[in-house]
Amino acid sequence: MPILIIVFSIVIITASAWAARRFLSLNICPICAGVAGTWLWALGGMMWGKLSAGDFELPVAILMGGSIVGIAYQVEKRLPPNRSSLLWKALFIPAGFVVVYSALQSLWLLLLGALALCLGLGIGFTRGRVSRSVSRDSEHRQRVDELEKKMKDCC
Repeated sequence: MPILIIVFSIVIITASAWAARRFLSLNICPICAGVAGTWLWALGGMMWGKLSAGDFELPVAILMGGSIVGIAYQVEKRLPPNRSSLLWKALFIPAGFVVVYSALQSLWLLLLGALALCLGLGIGFTRGRVSRSVSRDSEHRQRVDELEKKMKDCC
């Protein structure tokens, strides 16, 4: 029965986020909001003793893990050209799983450390100097534009 509650919650929060996005011009992913909103209320319910951890811990862990992978994917799309997406994911995702585990086990010091590590990785991978020159980037952009035009004119 807990999985039905979880799935129903994801659907309701997703639909609400979709409606809010349409009417309030919010730039949020509705399914991400549905998943994150569900694990947030369920985690809170377990922590305050309102939900059985035995029944809800596994579904919450699955949803939290999905959020970690989703965050890694979203940040990967914003990495500068000289940053390794494989290295980013190889470091961030395990650290994120430590965040999930420590939150579920109420290991607050470990949680804070793992969160700090995730934040530091995010800042380190998305900020800083990019080694490519402006002219090389503009040449690359020009070549991409030419290829796009050829593809449009193809058929």
